[in-house]
Amino acid sequence: MIPHRKSKKFFLLIPLSILLLLPLVIMLLWNNIVTDIFGIKSITYPQAMGLFVLSRILFGNFGFGSRPAPPFRKQGQNRFLDMSDEEKNKMMQEWKKRSGCE
Repeated sequence: MIPHRKSKKFFLLIPLSILLLLPLVIMLLWNNIVTDIFGIKSITYPQAMGLFVLSRILFGNFGFGSRPAPPFRKQGQNRFLDMSDEEKNKMMQEWKKRSGCE
């Protein structure tokens, strides 16, 4: 069965529209909130686009998809769940001692 061309266009249209709408939302929020609170200039759409790109570069992944979990995270959780109550208490005491909470 041949995939429909309309569905491909639709799925290409969604990320493109999000990419174009997010800077608009940033601009509106900035101009309505930040200018009132801090008394600074309002920004234009291209400046909002630049601010969006800069924030994605600094803070990661452009908001598309999720970051993978650390490779041994599940393994460590399973190891903790498999411990006896005595082993869990001993480990918690060690964590408290190392962090200076005890």
